Amino acid sequence: MLTQKEIRKSEEILLAPYAMKSCHSRGRFYPEKEHPYRSVYQRDRDRIIHSAAFRRLEYKTQVFVIHEGDYYRTRLTHTLEVAQIARTIAAGLKLNIDLTEAIALAHDLGHTPFGHSGEDALNELMKREGGFNHNLHSLRVVDVLEQRYPDFPGINLTWEVREGIVKHSSAFDKAASIKGLAPEEMPTLETQIVDIADEIAYDNHDLDDGLTSGMITEEDLKKLPIWNKLCLGMDKRQKKVNDEMKKYLIIRSLIDTQVTDLIRETEEIIRKLKLKSHEDAKRHDSKIVTFSRQMMQLRMPLRRFLMEKLYHHYRVVRMSDKAKRFIENMFGVYVSRPEALPPHVQMRLKRDGVKRVVCDYIAGMTDRYALDEYKKLFEPYQKV
Repeated sequence: MLTQKEIRKSEEILLAPYAMKSCHSRGRFYPEKEHPYRSVYQRDRDRIIHSAAFRRLEYKTQVFVIHEGDYYRTRLTHTLEVAQIARTIAAGLKLNIDLTEAIALAHDLGHTPFGHSGEDALNELMKREGGFNHNLHSLRVVDVLEQRYPDFPGINLTWEVREGIVKHSSAFDKAASIKGLAPEEMPTLETQIVDIADEIAYDNHDLDDGLTSGMITEEDLKKLPIWNKLCLGMDKRQKKVNDEMKKYLIIRSLIDTQVTDLIRETEEIIRKLKLKSHEDAKRHDSKIVTFSRQMMQLRMPLRRFLMEKLYHHYRVVRMSDKAKRFIENMFGVYVSRPEALPPHVQMRLKRDGVKRVVCDYIAGMTDRYALDEYKKLFEPYQKV
C-alpha cells in the first residue's frame, strides 16, 4: 500500500531536483487534513475531474460549434489531449506528472461557450468591471463558483495548481497576474509544459478537424515544409494505407516530432542553466521549456496557415460573429431584468453585483445550453 509519505519518498528518488515536489507545496488557502494515499496534486486532479465545470467542457466549442458534428474536438477532448501530451513531456523531463496533469485538466475550466468569440464578447461587455479573462475566470470557478464542500467555497486547490491556472499562456491565452500568486515569478516548469502542450494540441488537432471539415485540404498542407517532409517520409514507409489512415499517421508523427524536440531542447537548456531546485526555475527571467530554433521555424508557417485558412475561414467567422450576438443579446436581457435569471443564480446578486453574476452565468453555459436559452428569450413560440 503506497501511503502519502511513501509517495513523497518516491518523488525525491524519481523526480529531478528542479521538479515541483508535493512536499514543497505552499498548501491550500483553507487548511485541510491531507489524504493518506494521495499526494496533494493527485487530490487536486481528482477534484477537478469531479467538478461540474469540467463536465461542461464536453459541450463547449473548440473551433466548431457543437451542433456541427460529434466528430469534432470539444473543450473536453482538447483538455484530455493537452493532459496526455503534457504528461509525456513531464515524464521525459522527470518533472511532477501529477501537478502537470492537474494544471492541464484545469486550464480551460473558465472558457465561455462558443470558444474565443464568447470570451471576446464577455470581455467587451465587462470592460467597465475589469473585463473578462478566462484564466482569471478559471480561478474564480475553482475558488468560488464550484460548491462541493460545507467548510469552504470552491474546491480549495493547492497554491501551485492555482498559480498554474492563472499564469497559463499560449498563442491563444494571455497569462493573468493576481496578488498572492507571485506575479513577479516565472511559472513552474510544470506550468510551462502545459502552455506548450496546449499549443501542440491546438495546432495538430485543429489540422485534423480542418481536414475533416473540408475547410483545408492536403494539397494546401503540402506547401508547408514540416507537413511535406513528414508526408514524403510516410509515403516511403507506408505505401498501402488509405488517405484517412495516412492523415492520422502524419498528425501523430507531427505531435511526436514536436514533443521529442521540446524535451531534448529543454533538457539542454536546463543543463546549461545548472538548475538545482524549482526555485531556480521560477527565478529565471524567461521560460525554460521551449522548442529548438529549427522547430520554431518549422512551426511558424503551420501556425500562419491555420490562422489564414481555418480560423479566418468564412464559416468560422460567421459562426463567431453569430455567437457574439447571442451573448451580447442575452447579457443585455439578464442585466436589464435580473429576475429572468434562475433563482439559484439570483441568490448571488447582492453579494457580487448584477453584471458579475450575469457574466458568471453566461460563462458557465455550454454551447447547447446557450442556444436553448437564446431561443427561450427571443423566439416567441419557444417555451420558456
